[in-house]
Amino acid sequence: MREAILTIRENKRIARGTFRMILEGSCDKVLPGQFVNIRIEGFFLRRPISVCDCGENTITLIYKRAGRGTEEMSRMKEGGRLSVLMPLGNGFDTEKSGPAPLIIGGGAGIPPLYGLCKALAGEKKNISVLLGFNKADEVFYEEEFKELGASVTVVTFDGSLGERGLVTELASRTDCSSFYACGPRGMLRALDSVMEKDIRGYMSLEERMGCGFGACMGCTCRTTEGPKRICREGPVFERSEIIWEQR
Repeated sequence: MREAILTIRENKRIARGTFRMILEGSCDKVLPGQFVNIRIEGFFLRRPISVCDCGENTITLIYKRAGRGTEEMSRMKEGGRLSVLMPLGNGFDTEKSGPAPLIIGGGAGIPPLYGLCKALAGEKKNISVLLGFNKADEVFYEEEFKELGASVTVVTFDGSLGERGLVTELASRTDCSSFYACGPRGMLRALDSVMEKDIRGYMSLEERMGCGFGACMGCTCRTTEGPKRICREGPVFERSEIIWEQR
């Protein structure tokens, strides 16, 4: 982890409430599933944002305007400079994906899955992608995933675009050698219950973070090996090690 001062090359809305920010400068390589922590003037805590894509001198972030911090981010102009801690967390493991991995994303959980899809495409895998949203005006990156050669299905809860329903319903009916998922905790828990138990799965957990690098212990989750920090040992875990809290 190091601090980098990066320049905003682009910051624009790509769907309802969703923005893409491209930062340029001396960037460390970020693995699919890792995240960065951004300092925003006037806020005590940094904002953890998953990395969507990583180039030689750029990183691409896609974030949802959900609170005061991300509201301030959405107003930032090209040419502005940001303090970024990078890279943070542990990413996805593609080594055991098998020939036909399935990628499942829900809303704001979709961005880190693009970098994962790019890595799997580089390994010549036969990739299926399910992208879940509430409504058509929230959909983003459908075409970008298709450009990587993946078979992409958009699912909207209200049926306004693509399939109607939940990504978990389609995932349970999709043949795959492994699956990778990121999205709301309820979605991930449901996936674990509907996917065949012998299929290897990797899940990226979304959680509020304090420090973002393991010092505050504020983002722990229960695992078969005891409590683990989502920001440090995660955010990606194998499905077999997560212990889901009882409702």
